[in-house]
Amino acid sequence: MDRLSFLSRSSSSLSSFLSVEEKFLLPRPAAQARRFRVRALLGHYFYRRLVLWAIGFGFLLYVLLTFGRSGPQSERIHDLVKFNQDGKNNNGKPAAVYVLKPGETVETPIWHAGIPHWLRFKHLDGFFVGLKALVPASEYRPEHPRPAGQDSPFPLTLSYTGLPTPTPFIPQPDYTSPTYTAKYHEVQPCYLDKENKIPAPDLYAYHGVVQGQPEPMIGSHSLLGLRNDVCFDRFGRYGPYGLGYSFDEGGVEVGLDTENTGSEAVWARSGKVNYDGMDWGDAQARCYEANKKRFADANTGKDTQSQSQPAPTTTAGRNTDRSFFHRERQKLTVPRTAVVVRAYVGFQWTHHSVLNFRAMISELALRSGGEYQVHFLLHVRDDNEAIWADPLTVQRVLDDNIPPEFHSICTLWSEEQMRLIYPGQFGHSFSNPSFGDIHGVYRSAHMPLQHFAMSHPEYEHFWNWELDMRWLGNYYELFDRLGKWGKKQSRVGAWERSAKYYIPRYHGSWANFTQLVHNETKASGRPAVLGPVSFPGRQPLRSELAGKTFLPLACTASGADPASCGVGEDADFISLNPLFDADNSGWLFSSDVTGYNASLPLPPRRSAIITAARLSRRLLAAMHEENWRLHHNMFSEMYPATMALHHGLKAVFAPHPVLIDREWDLASVDAAFNSGRDHTAGGRGSPFDLANEHNHKGTSWYYHSEFAGLLWRRWLGYAQHDGRGPNGGRSGEGTLKGGKAEEMRPDGSGRMCLRSMLVHPIKWEHPSELEDYV
Repeated sequence: MDRLSFLSRSSSSLSSFLSVEEKFLLPRPAAQARRFRVRALLGHYFYRRLVLWAIGFGFLLYVLLTFGRSGPQSERIHDLVKFNQDGKNNNGKPAAVYVLKPGETVETPIWHAGIPHWLRFKHLDGFFVGLKALVPASEYRPEHPRPAGQDSPFPLTLSYTGLPTPTPFIPQPDYTSPTYTAKYHEVQPCYLDKENKIPAPDLYAYHGVVQGQPEPMIGSHSLLGLRNDVCFDRFGRYGPYGLGYSFDEGGVEVGLDTENTGSEAVWARSGKVNYDGMDWGDAQARCYEANKKRFADANTGKDTQSQSQPAPTTTAGRNTDRSFFHRERQKLTVPRTAVVVRAYVGFQWTHHSVLNFRAMISELALRSGGEYQVHFLLHVRDDNEAIWADPLTVQRVLDDNIPPEFHSICTLWSEEQMRLIYPGQFGHSFSNPSFGDIHGVYRSAHMPLQHFAMSHPEYEHFWNWELDMRWLGNYYELFDRLGKWGKKQSRVGAWERSAKYYIPRYHGSWANFTQLVHNETKASGRPAVLGPVSFPGRQPLRSELAGKTFLPLACTASGADPASCGVGEDADFISLNPLFDADNSGWLFSSDVTGYNASLPLPPRRSAIITAARLSRRLLAAMHEENWRLHHNMFSEMYPATMALHHGLKAVFAPHPVLIDREWDLASVDAAFNSGRDHTAGGRGSPFDLANEHNHKGTSWYYHSEFAGLLWRRWLGYAQHDGRGPNGGRSGEGTLKGGKAEEMRPDGSGRMCLRSMLVHPIKWEHPSELEDYV
């Protein structure tokens, strides 16, 4: 076996002696005495960040207490927290993070009281209202933000005495319609079983919106083409994949401990699917084989179907075969996309995790006729494991770390492997705050993805995904709409628009936002970015040396409309947070740049917090070459965006809907999240500065959000502390709310139903998992 090949194994030998429950949950390690290990603590990226933050905040506090009464340094630090009566800081600029409410006065800086100002905003309640308050989208009134003059929807009048009925939610095209089949090849249905008797199931949604539910404060459904007139409960979302029914019926048994009135509607048509013995690799392979004529041949770039033969002609050259006129005209092929889920040895799989990835594979791969394919990229931390040499070692690692149903879609890799693929000395690092190795997953998470892409020429795009992310909605709708939105975007102003959070109720329409960004860029005096950037010490790729460019012809041809530059071109990089300027941003890893001339200034850099993103094959190829040939590297969240910047590839930030848990006024949201240089998310004052990152704790999408997990577990039906404790409240504080008893109250509103959204991080879901997480 090739040591770098795709490693897959059957799970039949394992399933023969596992109990029913063990087939769904991997065995936990044997109980051991808990010992505090510094190496283990610092070896995990999240805890390493916590340690570094603690050191940073400790130093800041030391400076405040020691030098806070005099000197220019204290004045500079107090600009963060000290206010004049007009709500401005010492520089006369609006207070970017801490905006006082009318009539509120503060004698000392808020941080001296130990309370970030965002904790003083009122909590919103509408997220937790249930299905009995469902109304048509035309009658919906949000709790916040409300248009001027609109009254609060509370107290609510409940619409239903029972519960409404959900219907299948199908965001894929109508593959059987004449419009589709006239342009593309026919799509064959895909099945879970080899006998082609169990089709991939539908998930279910409710038409309407829960009255009073707050709108997303940041980003937009409608802008990206996501439905905002439907909502999802836990049974409609995960019931088709095993939630809400027992192991004996082929489910995972979770959800039975929550309120479940009316949940049987989800299984009325398909029945409860039995997932015992499921092999998702086999299902995806069969789906692709049935539909392979839809896709370009990875080796030739041509259609995989046989080419039509020339029509017979007479000696005079006139066509004599009447069937020629009835032949099917040439159909367009569809590019394929890999969704690469980054797994690691030691992750504790749960029933909810299994449900999430069953949904991802079914909705993306099987329901799309093979347009997408899901893979797991498993990081084997022990470099001594013979994962390239011994199939039995591979099988043991899979058995210990991956549920059997996902074995055949799992590729193993190690950091030692990356040292072989990217050998040599990478040279000087401007900084290395994590103290990690250049080939380590923390600093260079892109390396195994690059190698994966080079080994899989059948895919045009690669989504980099993480285990602790959830999409409340249909995965196909998310990935398809983001790709289409990115393709429509002009390159003109794209980097500048992507450097800023879009707040619809504050910025207005996307056209208004675009014009605002144009005006702000012009006022800043900084040139807009279009193609590849020049900087001292820049080294070209081989393709650039050959005179090639990544810019489309519409961007360079004389007489072409500048606004059309990039329109219709697939985005090479689609991020889910702003592509901010890392220079002087206060972001901890902004100078983790390796291999560039140390006598020259740092190269220009862009970054997107959270590594989840879509990357094109050509972007990954550029990153691959920069690593192996030029020995350049940057921190994981900075490297892809910066390579797109340096080489003129198309990059966009997709402003997906993000919820905020409190009643921020819109100006404060803009001031806090676009607090950087020139009203962007980058440069000095960035919201990703260590001093400002706390503002993200109340959002539904950020790596250290507290609200995301609370909201998600309430939606799953489990009681949670509402975060409304002393000093404004934090995670784990307050009153226990939600759960089965509250959702079943006769005068209550039932279980929660939310519109589609991304949530991150989800570190635990069922209450029984909390002890392991802590």
